[in-house]
This record gives sequence, structure tokens and C-alpha cells, in this order.
Amino acid sequence: MEDNQRTDYSASNITVLEGLEAVRVRPAMYIGDVNERGLHHLVYEVVDNSIDEALAGFCTKIDVQINPDNSITVEDNGRGIPVDMHEKEHRSALEVVMTVLHAGGKFNKNSYKVSGGLHGVGVSCVNALSDHMIVNVFRDGKVYQQEYSKGKPLYAVKEVGVTDKRGTKITFHPDGSIFTVTEYKYDTLLDRMRELAYLNKGIEINITDWREMKEDGETPLRADHFFSEKGLRDFISYLDENREKLMPEAIYIEGERKGIPIEIAMQYNTGYSENLHSYVNNINTHEGGTHLAGFRSGLTRTLKAYADRSGLLQKAKVEITGDDFREGLTAIISVKVAEPQFEGQTKTKLGNAEVRGAVDEAVSEMLENYLEEHPNEAHTIVDKVILAARARQAARKAREMVQRSNVFSSAGMPGKLADCQSNDPAECEIFFVEGDSAGGSAKQGRDRRFQAILPLRGKILNVEKVMRHRAFESEAIRDIYTALGVTVGTPEDPQALNLSKLRYHKVIIMTDADVDGAHIDTLMLTFFFRYMPELIENGYVYLATPPLYLVKKGNKQVYCWTEDDRERALMEFGDKGIHVQRYKGLGEMNSDQLRDTTMDPEGRQLRQVTIENAASADRIFSLLMGDDVPPRRAFIEANATYANIDA
Repeated sequence: MEDNQRTDYSASNITVLEGLEAVRVRPAMYIGDVNERGLHHLVYEVVDNSIDEALAGFCTKIDVQINPDNSITVEDNGRGIPVDMHEKEHRSALEVVMTVLHAGGKFNKNSYKVSGGLHGVGVSCVNALSDHMIVNVFRDGKVYQQEYSKGKPLYAVKEVGVTDKRGTKITFHPDGSIFTVTEYKYDTLLDRMRELAYLNKGIEINITDWREMKEDGETPLRADHFFSEKGLRDFISYLDENREKLMPEAIYIEGERKGIPIEIAMQYNTGYSENLHSYVNNINTHEGGTHLAGFRSGLTRTLKAYADRSGLLQKAKVEITGDDFREGLTAIISVKVAEPQFEGQTKTKLGNAEVRGAVDEAVSEMLENYLEEHPNEAHTIVDKVILAARARQAARKAREMVQRSNVFSSAGMPGKLADCQSNDPAECEIFFVEGDSAGGSAKQGRDRRFQAILPLRGKILNVEKVMRHRAFESEAIRDIYTALGVTVGTPEDPQALNLSKLRYHKVIIMTDADVDGAHIDTLMLTFFFRYMPELIENGYVYLATPPLYLVKKGNKQVYCWTEDDRERALMEFGDKGIHVQRYKGLGEMNSDQLRDTTMDPEGRQLRQVTIENAASADRIFSLLMGDDVPPRRAFIEANATYANIDA
């Protein structure tokens, strides 16, 4: 091998990262990512330590503050981090906790019976990823303090005052050289603090945003207080506040099996989707795990046994599956595990095998008692399950009808579809246009090489309010499936969307800039979210944003998308000879105007629709159960992400 091709590999090539350097070099290993999610995860790590103090019985109040410089302060009234000399490290225990990975009280079960912080890396990671952190400990009548920069202490722990309170106060500012964003979102933190208050009844949690003040200059614009006496029962009432309940009170299960405290609240509603939320030691396990598997198996077995005994299944003559028992079910499963086994530091899935059996046993025993003691509610649940099974079978038949009618040739396409010439999905786009009038202008203004037009006949079906087979029976929805070239069901998953013959990689919803247009946007996005989420996940769904005004003076003209745009145009053109046209709908725009503002890739404004937080999306779309139409503004904010929708 020639010298210039040789790569020496010896002991000198081995790099050893000391202290918290590993966290700064590979932050995503510890907090998930360095974007918005990881930024907020820093707060959760610090708050989780305070919650662990509460679980141990030493903390009753937690205060979270967003400071004007986007730093965070978390203060609790727990025992306070120990500050005495660590026997092995020969320095203050506070410094050890804050600067050494895998150091903390969670390894000693005499200190914490259960905890969310398991690996002893949480608060030290926050320290490593902050350009400045200051810790105050209130303990034994004294105030102790230490400051850090990027994980390194600036001075030894020192006594700075006296106090009559106890606890820990941590203020940190995220390092802008690590994170792509450093601005905290109040609503994101608000959701987590509310969640923690429900999961830990009797604990007071306050959150305050000092970045914006009221007119008096002293009172923060946003501040919230959370305290729950009933815990999960209050939580499930909050989650289901926009859903029609099938029983007056939620089913509540609390007990201990195999040394594992288990708490469950569940409520059936008239909806058609399941909403399961699982927690381990207050940590939201988004991917579920053994505790969720135990809940599902216990629920299915117990309800099926009761339905068989009641004779209702024999009368219905319908085959029941596990999914049928969870349709329209909202449930919260919370377990406390002394030695939880998570997948990774971000803890999204529980792996303890013993937890499944414990939860299964608890659900079976307590749910069976509930069904026997509440026969009316029990019959209501079984009737709901039977209805779900019938709807599932009807939906399968309806899907088969969609499959049969979906012929991938121009002859099989909807009559009003003006298709494009290209057969390459990557360059093709389809516009779903509000109304025949706008559809006619769009057809004249399009580039027929790669742009297809399908006019919408008014408002499509609100799929949030109907069962799946009703949706598939809708002619408008069948036309959408047919035009896109997609089918329902794959050999692996009969519910999945089959995108193998998708005909367009840009699916653009183009409606009027008014309330009716906003309603159609809402209905279309709801349909795509519920029935074609893969399109959104792949980045194929967009909202077109038509202009509100055309300002003209002589031969000059400018399109305006906002009131500010219009004011700037008026100032630029002067006072005289100006004509302002207000577009009340797409039908008022001729083909050239429509092409220049919403169809020409060079001049149009599109908002890509993404799924950033499915839980938030679920809450948003539950609003559709009412008659109120969410404002159009909510769907055309930056990136048009569901997580940003103001509920």
C-alpha cells in the first residue's frame, strides 16, 4: 500500500473524554436532540429531580420561571442537595452531583424508593449544556451556592447567607453554541407542568413567564398555578372535556401489585379513536412498554369475559377483536417502579417484564369488580364494543369498495379532475380547489405539464364525527383516494395507507381567505391527519395562501397577503390614483392572477403541513366535535405545524 493511502491506527488515536465533555460532544445521546425538543428536555430533567423529592415525601411545591434572558429557574422546597464533603471525591456532594455523570441519590434506594431520574446524568447534563448555571441550596438554616460554565465550576461551594426555608434553586441558560434554538415556548412547558400536577396529586406547581409584562410593568403576562386533589380523575376530565362521555364518572383503579404502585383512570366516549397515555415514575412513555401491554391484555380479557357472560355478544353475532375494546377509550396508566428499565436516557419505552403481569392483574381484578357493581355502565361499554366491531366490518367492506373503484388510468378518474401530463409523482402536484368557479380559473392558469386540478364540491365530510365506513362511503372522499392513486390496506397492515402508486408528491389545499375557506381547510386537514397521516409525515401536504388585496396605480401593481403589506403598498404608491381590490374569494381572481399568486412555483406562498406532536394534534381535532370553526390563522402560522395551533 502506498504511503499516501496508509492510515495509521494506534493508541494515540484513542480519545478519552473527561468529565462532562462527552455530553457536549454528543448531546443527542443524553437529551434526544439539540433542537426545540432537547431544549425543553433540559427543564424536564431539573423538574424531575424536584418531583422525585415529592415522590419521596419531602417536597410539596415547585416553581418554574422563564426569565427575561430565556434562562430557566426551578425551585423546590425539598431537602436540598447535600453540600457536605463527599468521602470518595473529596469535594462537596453538590459539586459531585452537578459535574459528575452517574452521580446522584437515585442509586441508593434508602434515599429514593422510586424516581424518574435513574441514571444520575440528568442535572449534570443540563449543567454541561448550559453556558451558565447557578445553584442555591437552602439547608440547615444556611444558603449555599456554586456557579458553573459549560459544566465546569467557577468556584468551590460557599456559604452565602442564612435562611428559614429549605430546598434547591437552579438557574441555567442553555448554550447557544450547542442548541439550534434557545427560546423556550411557554405552552410547551405549561403542558408538562399541568401533566405533572395531575400525576402527583397534592403537589403545587407554578410556572411564570417573565419575558412579557402587563401594562403595570411588574406583573408577568402569563403565569399559571396547578394543584390537583383527585389526580388522574382530574386529568382524564381535562383530556375528555371536548368529548361526549358514555358514563357519568371515570373508572378509577388504584392499588399495588408485586410491590408496584399502579394508578389508572379510564373513560369511554362517543369518539372512534383510542387515546392511551402511559407514565412510569411521572415520565411520559410515548412508545408505551410493558405497563401498556399489561393494561391492554387485562382490559380485553376482562371485558370479553363479561360480554360473554352477559349474553350480549351471542345476540349481536359479531366477532370482537382487541381494538374494538379500545375504540372511544381515553385511559391514563401511571405506575411507580423502583428499578425501571428504559430504552435510552430519554425514556420513551418501559421494558420491565414484571410490570406487565402486575398491571394485567390489577386491571383484571378491579375492572371486574367495577363491572359487577355498575351493570348499567357495563352494558353501555359492551354496546360500544359491539358497535365498534360492526363498524370495523363495515369499514373493511367500504375499503374494498374503494380498492375496486380505484382504477389507475384516466378513465377511472373523477369526472372533474383536470389531470397533468407528467407521470413522475416527484414533479407532479394536485390542487384541491374550493368551488367550480375557482376551479375553472385554476385550470386555465395551471401549467398542465405537472399541475392537476380537482374542484371541491363544497365542504367534505367531517370524518371526526363519523365512523370509518361512513367516510369511505362518501363520494367526495372516494374521489380524493382515486385522484391521488392511493389505496387502503397492505398485506402487513389492513388499516395502513398504500402509497406505492401515489400520483403526486405535492397535495395543495387552495381555499378562500375567509371563514368558509378556513372550515374547508380544517375538514381537509382532519381527513388527511386521520386517514392519510403518511402523506403529512412525508411532507406532501401544503396549504396555499391566496393574497387578500391587489393594490394598483397606473401600470404598477402589487399583491398583498396581510394588512401590513397593504399599508406598505399604499405608502409606496402615494395618495392619488390608487385602486385597491379586496379578494373575497378565489373566484374573484382571473386565471393570470391565480397563477401568479398561488400556482406559479416562483411567486406563490405555500405552507407545508407537518405532524410535530400527535398528542397536541389529537387535542386540536377534538375541537371539531363542536360547531366552532378554528381560525384560519391557526393553520397558516410558520410551518403550519399542528403543535403550534392555538387551541
